[in-house]
Amino acid sequence: MPDVELSLVGGPTVVVGYAGLTLLTDPTFDPPGAYGNLAKLAGPAFGPEHIGHVHLVLLSHDEHEDNLDHAGRAALAGAGHVLSTPGAASRNPGVVGLKPWHSVTVYGAHAPVRITAVPAQHGPSSMLDRLAEVTGFVLEAPEQPTLYFSGDNSEVEVAAQVAHRFPDVGIALVCAGAARVARLDDALLTVDAARTAAIADLWPAAAVVPVHVDDWAHFSEPRAAFRRAVEGDPARDRIVLLEKGAAVRLPRARTTPAHA
Repeated sequence: MPDVELSLVGGPTVVVGYAGLTLLTDPTFDPPGAYGNLAKLAGPAFGPEHIGHVHLVLLSHDEHEDNLDHAGRAALAGAGHVLSTPGAASRNPGVVGLKPWHSVTVYGAHAPVRITAVPAQHGPSSMLDRLAEVTGFVLEAPEQPTLYFSGDNSEVEVAAQVAHRFPDVGIALVCAGAARVARLDDALLTVDAARTAAIADLWPAAAVVPVHVDDWAHFSEPRAAFRRAVEGDPARDRIVLLEKGAAVRLPRARTTPAHA
């Protein structure tokens, strides 16, 4: 069984090698420019042609251009499976929508992978009626670390619900960057460094991988600011800040996850 391999494309988009499957989170491949009310500052490290066949896309939501752009939508058509929210499934042919805590199993080259949709909240509770529907995911497979992808979640309390059900998470991909937009009162829409560290405390043995800290103007705490903010935090040694385009391997688990 190979180690888990992570390659950051940019923004929230990561290529994940897991249990023999090639996974992709929130596909974004468009060049810099204006997209709706958002501004993209830098393009991807590489395009879909560099990845090859994608067995599974984990799409946290389809309503924001920084999580699913034009080229990302085109990439969905060639993927083996696309999992997202029920709303995204109603808007995008071929997408399977999962409600929180519902699971499906995908069979890879090495082992079956169980994917569970988990809660995510894209902003404060005070404006729930104005927020996009978002989901996170937890992946489990024999002899692999349990992997959590937060999606665009801003609330530590929501991640704590996931930790309660999945205490054995070994790798946490956390959408950070402290996203803020004027039309939502500049509220925190993804976690900042302090909340990332608090999420790391939920899984004291996990590697925590911040993503969504690159490429967009509405990130109030981009890569350099994030790095400075966590410098003195006790969780710093477990925080893996990926470089765009570079592949990183994280060790596999030694035991079978409880839910696999």
